[in-house]
Amino acid sequence: MINVDKKSAIKIFKRELNFIRDSLKNSENPFHFFYFTTINNKKPENRTVVLRDLKLDPLRLFFNTDFRSNKVNELKKNQLCSALFYDNKRRIQLRLNCESNIHKNNKLTKTIWDKTPLQSRKCYMAPYAPGVHLKQWEPNLPKKYIDCDPEKKDSELGYKNFSVIELLIKSFEIIELHYNGHIRFKLENDFKEVEFLSS
Repeated sequence: MINVDKKSAIKIFKRELNFIRDSLKNSENPFHFFYFTTINNKKPENRTVVLRDLKLDPLRLFFNTDFRSNKVNELKKNQLCSALFYDNKRRIQLRLNCESNIHKNNKLTKTIWDKTPLQSRKCYMAPYAPGVHLKQWEPNLPKKYIDCDPEKKDSELGYKNFSVIELLIKSFEIIELHYNGHIRFKLENDFKEVEFLSS
């Protein structure tokens, strides 16, 4: 029989934060990618994004995206959003409710852009905004660089489309699946108070 009190729940929470931190440099970690949901005209929109950073005080997540994307337009209208992580091997799910902050053309974006490899910069040089309807399929990349990385000077053209999304986590729910009883609880505000939930 599993016995979980608030003290052990906090340990589980800290363990998962460490697992998220590991995913930043370990692409084999399932938390390296997560599902990100926004609201578009009262309808949810979901997609997979790559986790780029984690800050603890206050608790925040960061990922990069094209400023022209639908997700950015949706966040401009409604900053409330959610993030979902799942580890199939460990059978653990994290559900995070967040408030977003869009960074563009500031110190943070410049610092991250300077560290972005040319191969990744190429994506932000796309002639079409993400999600634009096409008459027929074609690679959404500069024709000059479809089969190679851009030159450093040319890659700077992509910076105008580069943005960083910061997610301020408002609630953090953990579900750990067990055959003899799932563990489920939520933390909010200062992430020190535990609320146990049925599952």
